[in-house]
Amino acid sequence: IYLFSVPNKLLAKPARFSYLHMKYLFFSWLAVFVGSWIVYVEYSSYTELCRGHECKNSICDKYRKGVIDGSACSSLCDKDTLYLGKCFTAKPNSQAKVGDQANLAELAIQVLSIADANKDGHISLPEARSTWALLQLNEFLLALVLQDREHMPKLLGFCGDLYVMEKVPHSPLYGIRLPWIIELWIPTGLRRSMDLWFTPSWPHKAKISIGLLELVEDIFHGPFGSFLMCDVSANTFGYNDRHDLKVMDAQYIVPEAIFQENIRQQRCDVDEDCLYGMDCLTSCDLTKHRCTPEVARPNLAKACEALKHYILRGAPSDVSDELEKQLYACIALKGSAEQMEIEHSLILNNLKTLLWKKISHTKDS
Repeated sequence: IYLFSVPNKLLAKPARFSYLHMKYLFFSWLAVFVGSWIVYVEYSSYTELCRGHECKNSICDKYRKGVIDGSACSSLCDKDTLYLGKCFTAKPNSQAKVGDQANLAELAIQVLSIADANKDGHISLPEARSTWALLQLNEFLLALVLQDREHMPKLLGFCGDLYVMEKVPHSPLYGIRLPWIIELWIPTGLRRSMDLWFTPSWPHKAKISIGLLELVEDIFHGPFGSFLMCDVSANTFGYNDRHDLKVMDAQYIVPEAIFQENIRQQRCDVDEDCLYGMDCLTSCDLTKHRCTPEVARPNLAKACEALKHYILRGAPSDVSDELEKQLYACIALKGSAEQMEIEHSLILNNLKTLLWKKISHTKDS
């Protein structure tokens, strides 16, 4: 009875609202449909690249048949804890991923060895395309370059443009993960203090810190070129049960040659326009309004900045003063590592020696 007593003018408004609402829903649906079709057509053109479940099945089938070493895959396949790398469809381009100083002949041998996925002595076109797509990913390239070192999780296999890596049990490097809604209400200072409460014992932290310093050493003028660390934060690293440092996210560990080529082309008005990631900053050439290629701080200075609160908290009294002195000398490094190679090497070796001497007589070493 009440509804029928409402004037016609008021009844007309909901009808108008419904029409506009339906119109909005129709165009939203149309946009989603067209976008999905474009993505499908683009991705499906790579018919040679297999999908995620095929990648997992391929690798785990090889493990169960004894083709892949069981020590690396048993817990991963049996407990369904495989870590799938990001799916990335990369169209081949002619851009080099490493600099002129790299040992390209040896790198080519390594690439060809992994490209032959079925080990038949030949590299098919699908295998070549899959490998090239993967080489466009910084994480995959770094895993290939550092495959004999302990800093990268082991590359267990790949299929198409997907790859599978060893699971790292402890991440991030320190701290705890909280729901984002709680993060919003925690002051930055308190959050930093909370993170430092959840860390291993100091000897274990010393071993993890040495691992980060060794990583810096390995990617500076290594046999396959130099890399820049453009995000040196706790979330980028983790560690295993033996407290060996592991790179968790290598997205912002980039070949220096590629970084310099790209940053040169970037337009700028102030230095802050020349920032890549969180930590790779160059200066702005105001005469050309283009970024200069040389980073303001070397990898070592950024690593020491990340370790400062982590390693000084709980440090033994007989090393804390000297450790703090060396860390701040390290943080003060400016310019590229090439410009101060001797000082860079001296500070890095002094820090490693100081930490090793303190834990070398313990089981933590």
